[in-house]
Amino acid sequence: MNPMTNIKNITKLSELELTKSWNSSWHDKYKDSAWIFIGGLPFTLSEGDVITIFSQYGEVASINLVRDKDTGKSKGFCFLCYEDQRSTVLAVDNLNGIKVLNRTIRVDHVEEYKMPKKRKDGESNDNTHILAKNPEPLLAPRAAQLKEEQSVERKRHSKDKKKKKKKSKKRRRSTSSSSSTDSD
Repeated sequence: MNPMTNIKNITKLSELELTKSWNSSWHDKYKDSAWIFIGGLPFTLSEGDVITIFSQYGEVASINLVRDKDTGKSKGFCFLCYEDQRSTVLAVDNLNGIKVLNRTIRVDHVEEYKMPKKRKDGESNDNTHILAKNPEPLLAPRAAQLKEEQSVERKRHSKDKKKKKKKSKKRRRSTSSSSSTDSD
């Protein structure tokens, strides 16, 4: 879909949501992520330039300006994380469709984002990261609670796995020792 058509559709959707209900918004789908996608950036912009533009709606925790592996030049899009998830709503609503150096940029929510892994030589794959002191974003209270519950569940699940492994090792030992005594 054409980026301009997409921007117009998002604007229409925002207006429709306002008339339907004051309680919910299409942004609620992204309440668990403090990341946004920014596309259509001028290739001359650096991470600092993007942070300067987007910091007017909140404290930036991390930025990943995607660059070409060989040349190191910007590919014209990036992912940005705010410290507070509520800043993403402001940025998407207010900065989507604006012109930066005669290029219309696209700003949208990112539902799930994983930071690229570091290469063996210590540098990131094809991008640059700028991290604040606390790269963990502040999520909406309900989302933070769900994240904590999932963490507790994962820990409990891993403990259960370890117990099962120990039991199966004991069984193998007991069956192997009993079979060796039977053969005597």
